Amino acid sequence: MTQQGLTVDTLSPDHPSFQPADVKISPFILSLPKAELHIHLEGAIAPDTLAELSRKYDGDAALTAESAAALYSYPDFHGFLMAFKATTERLRAPEDYELITYRMMERLAAENVLHAEVIFSAGVAMRRGYDVHAIYAGCERGRERGERDLGVSVMWIWDAVRHFGPEAAQRVAEAAARHVGENTVAFGIGGDERRAGPELFRDVFAWARGHGLRLTAHAGESAGPESVWGALNLGAERLGHALHAWQDPELMAVLVERQAPIEACITSNLRTGCCAAIGQHPVKNFFDLGAMVTLNSDDPAMFGTSLAREYALGQQQFGFTDEHLRELARNSFEASFLPAEKKIAFLDRVDAVGG
Repeated sequence: MTQQGLTVDTLSPDHPSFQPADVKISPFILSLPKAELHIHLEGAIAPDTLAELSRKYDGDAALTAESAAALYSYPDFHGFLMAFKATTERLRAPEDYELITYRMMERLAAENVLHAEVIFSAGVAMRRGYDVHAIYAGCERGRERGERDLGVSVMWIWDAVRHFGPEAAQRVAEAAARHVGENTVAFGIGGDERRAGPELFRDVFAWARGHGLRLTAHAGESAGPESVWGALNLGAERLGHALHAWQDPELMAVLVERQAPIEACITSNLRTGCCAAIGQHPVKNFFDLGAMVTLNSDDPAMFGTSLAREYALGQQQFGFTDEHLRELARNSFEASFLPAEKKIAFLDRVDAVGG
């Protein structure tokens, strides 16, 4: 992955229009073993791959790489959801999922991301009437090839779209439970928090937990601290974004005390408008307070980022030192759903990197 020729926005980080376009990624960041705990498979489809899929399905109306890239431009969170929908419409067969899984793993390997817990939008596939188990088999074929060829470890989080409702979420959980032990590790909910609060999913989460699935939830991304409280009450073991948790000191005290992992996604929060300006992002506040914070790319292709770039952005804009970044990398493995012995092996590799 080329890092030369990258530029930085000249706007002040506190300017409301600031959108950090590119940052310089240091050799230390690239050498640092990292885990990605919040990455959507469908949001990692690069424009050239999306154009390839579009040629397969859209005939004369097929997207070009340029028009695919333009699709990833939107003014707010709703616009992002619409772009995500348009992208997933070009995913229809198991071989499509095999392709995008392998290509995602290629990009992870290029930045020394050794492990990823990838969010698979099973709820979207099921709503479209696809055989989700056949789709998952395609994902697994891509994962197996990627692990063999690239040495990247991947486990799957089956995602239910919260605004599809709790009944649809239950169907996702039941489908996921059939694959526990086959690299499926967790169940979670994403989508529009404002249209479906966490309390609707209490029974679904309890069922998933009882059937061997670990639990995650997007929370406090486009809604306030009450959404994070709700996710904790569901038993979520990791919190996607938790951007607005900072508004509630009592909640922050609980997150620090419990060491509940926060999956911070800086560029994502800026691109969706959930955070108005980078100077307002609380990631460094989380870290300084002692929360278990990790850095993540969320939908890297759709947001023009990567995990290494998120580390570099954190260093450039928030003053994270190399040793801070090492601690964040350690957090990423410690907060993972890996078995203890694998965590220890990865942590040893983090500690072995010179600073």
